Amino acid sequence: MKTPSPSSPPSSNAPVPPTPDTPLLEIEDFDELEAILDDLRTRHDETPQWEFCEGFMAAVICSRRPIAANEYLPVLLGTPAEGEEPDAESGSFASEAQRERFLALWNQRWNEVVTALDAEVNSLEDEHCYHPEVMDIRGAVADMPPDEQAAFKGEDLPAFAQVWALGFMYAVESWPEEWAAPRDKDAAKWLDGALQAVVAMTEDDEAEPELSPLSEDGTPSTSIARLNAFGEAIWAVYDLRELWTTMGPRVEAVRKEATPGRNDLCLCGSGKKYKKCHGAT
Repeated sequence: MKTPSPSSPPSSNAPVPPTPDTPLLEIEDFDELEAILDDLRTRHDETPQWEFCEGFMAAVICSRRPIAANEYLPVLLGTPAEGEEPDAESGSFASEAQRERFLALWNQRWNEVVTALDAEVNSLEDEHCYHPEVMDIRGAVADMPPDEQAAFKGEDLPAFAQVWALGFMYAVESWPEEWAAPRDKDAAKWLDGALQAVVAMTEDDEAEPELSPLSEDGTPSTSIARLNAFGEAIWAVYDLRELWTTMGPRVEAVRKEATPGRNDLCLCGSGKKYKKCHGAT
């Protein structure tokens, strides 16, 4: 079903592709990523949370054209482009060591996602399947003591996996030319269906909460329909990866400038016929 394919290296100092012995990111690693993003947010308040980054990363990996880190990271984090200095409207890492640590964790997660999306899986329960790192904010708040819940009263809390889907679609919207519908009608229909499955997750879950998506004994915070839609969105990511891997990058058409007829005026503006001017050569 899926065949591994080369993917854009996330940075110039990207690690070698993972092996079966490559350690996966642990909860502590994701906490460290969130801490770095929190620090970035002190200098750039539009710095996203990790769940948004997770969705953005998946979309960049699935993109039709391999996109380099020095192109997509400034879009995601608001950091200066390569060779530019930060200004009042951009973010910046606190130090080169912090940047290198972020990239090391980012690259490791990147390779995990690539490996999962290129694996042959037949079930979302498969240990090799892509499992987005998402949070259940509504469930977490519902499980808090009443006095702590009061701090979130009136806040519009995101639905399960909504932030992940928003991150994915942000990447799609940032490079629309790479997500333009192909000429092949079946492929275009395939693309549209997959994107619609992700777009559905950007919307709110207004149905009655029936279960906790991340905990068997947690307070119900998500509808069954929402959980099923999340499964469809994950399969959609697989479809998008396979679609663009199969089709390859877009081929730009070479446009040849029209040549005037032999008896037409020459384009150079000499007033002579083409055959007597540049056409004579």
